[in-house]
Amino acid sequence: MAVQIITADDLENFKNEIIEELDELKELMTKIKPDSKKEDIIWLKSHNVQRMLGISPGTLQNLRVNGTIPYSKIGGVIFYNKKEILQVIENHKRNAL
Repeated sequence: MAVQIITADDLENFKNEIIEELDELKELMTKIKPDSKKEDIIWLKSHNVQRMLGISPGTLQNLRVNGTIPYSKIGGVIFYNKKEILQVIENHKRNAL
């Protein structure tokens, strides 16, 4: 088994390499960020939407069935986009000032 000795210069070089890599990564992230104008999508499960709207599971099912609330189903789990739920509420506003 060979023994390898690490000197202070080796550590300094390693540190500088890591800093260069981080700088490159930061530069890439700043280039990517302005191009992606998508807002973060927050996915909610049924129980979150029920609490948010103050409705029962049956009412939520009716809103899905009649197409009022958009959803995605993966396996047996139903997901709702929070932004879309808030948009549905905004679109159904009555007596807006």
